[in-house]
Amino acid sequence: MNQTFQDLLVPYLPYLNGRQVTEESRLHDLGLNSMKAIDLLFTIEDELGVSLPDEDLNDSTFATAGSLWRAVQRASVGEPTKVNV
Repeated sequence: MNQTFQDLLVPYLPYLNGRQVTEESRLHDLGLNSMKAIDLLFTIEDELGVSLPDEDLNDSTFATAGSLWRAVQRASVGEPTKVNV
């Protein structure tokens, strides 16, 4: 994950409490609910210039910072969404 992506996540994670966002950070546990996830998606699309495919708009993608980052990376290079992790 790059710093720009980590910085985008912070405002959507009210329970982060100054901790570092890591790939293992569980977004729901840190306060990301469905409404915030939609806002975060729009921010990612605007700030990073990527559009996540419909197949990636699910709980698995938004489970951790790392899973969301991998979806953003795939979308940025146009790779298929089915990738072995």
